Amino acid sequence: MEVMTAVELTDNEFLRQFEATFEGKMAKMEYSLQDRKIFLTKISMPEGTEDHMNDFIIAVFNEVKDREINLVPTSPEIAKFMRSNRRKYKKLLPVGINI
Repeated sequence: MEVMTAVELTDNEFLRQFEATFEGKMAKMEYSLQDRKIFLTKISMPEGTEDHMNDFIIAVFNEVKDREINLVPTSPEIAKFMRSNRRKYKKLLPVGINI
């Protein structure tokens, strides 16, 4: 069982990105909001923090779930995570979208 690191997530609405700090470095996930959907377009993990990518993605997915909106992962890394965890996060996808 994977142990998830607690992630302190910040929504920088001005830059349209979620931010989290790992080992003193800021990771970013850019997004675009349209209607009741959030498109996760790009993820940037600073060098040396790549091991925390899944924790960051999970934190963002949980935030989206709490907001009760759908997500569309357009970034290849986020789409890959979604495919690997399809059963757990399938309900976050809009109707008719398969990853």
